[in-house]
Amino acid sequence: MIITKKLKNQGFTLIELMVGLVTSSIIITTLLGFMINIMETEKKEQAKITSEQEIQAALEYISRDLQQAIYIYDAPGIEAIKNQLPPSPSSIDRVPVLVFWQRELIEDVLPIVGSSRDDAFVYSLVVYFLIKDTRSSASNWSKIARIGRWQIRDGVLANKDDNTSILCGGFPGKYVKGYSSNVNEFCPSSGFKPFDLNSQGTIEEIMNNWQKGSGAYTANTLVLVDYIDQTTNNPPPAICPPNVVNYNVTWSKVTPESFNDTETGKMTSFYACVDSQNTTAQVFIRGNALARLRNQNIDYSHRQETYFPQVSVKTQGRGLLYK
Repeated sequence: MIITKKLKNQGFTLIELMVGLVTSSIIITTLLGFMINIMETEKKEQAKITSEQEIQAALEYISRDLQQAIYIYDAPGIEAIKNQLPPSPSSIDRVPVLVFWQRELIEDVLPIVGSSRDDAFVYSLVVYFLIKDTRSSASNWSKIARIGRWQIRDGVLANKDDNTSILCGGFPGKYVKGYSSNVNEFCPSSGFKPFDLNSQGTIEEIMNNWQKGSGAYTANTLVLVDYIDQTTNNPPPAICPPNVVNYNVTWSKVTPESFNDTETGKMTSFYACVDSQNTTAQVFIRGNALARLRNQNIDYSHRQETYFPQVSVKTQGRGLLYK
């Protein structure tokens, strides 16, 4: 008798297939979650790095600017001249934080013998504002705060033997003609008026009594850095270093709250400690990296302070005023 053995089909059962699918789904879901977590962490770290780099670059620019300063206004000084500064545009809330006069170098501007040109120095008034839009559609910048720079300067007076000099409407004297298509390039800025050290009073009194010229301001405020912390509810305090009596160093804290009660006036993300007598300022900026990641819950908190990088720089102006 011959016995035939029947071979069984070696395929997967339905239960085995379902177990395999569930196992693979768990593995894929875990890996996908891990990848998403890595990408989210990288995104957060990149936001922090970008904020740190931008505010550091902004402070370096401000420091170079301050090195040319000849007089820096303290809090009472800015209060005294704030009505001489440009008003806030429509839908913009802004407040002056850093205001100073500087001696600005203009290279290769004065004609001399031959084809060469000599350098000239002019006085400029520089203002750094803390700015926030009052309407979400007011600009293309972030919806939090930013820092802007505004400047007006004197013109370059021409030499007596310069037969190409021009008149600048509303200003006495003749000025160097612009070398580009803008012939008024070296005229004084509209609204500019130099300070007068021959006036009565101390240098501080003279600078605090400065008034703008008769012309309307036309200079624009240029944004230096965006994504500045906008927190107004219990923000970190604005603190200045202690005074140094032996070296006659007295700091005046210039914060937005020194000048108004609007929203920017409650912020501490951009402030300065000023020693006018020694032409020195220590400037503080705090960024907001959270605002780069989301639109809500972006206020400062101690738990999330790593998203709010703060840097500072101390700079002394190279110039001084004497009377």
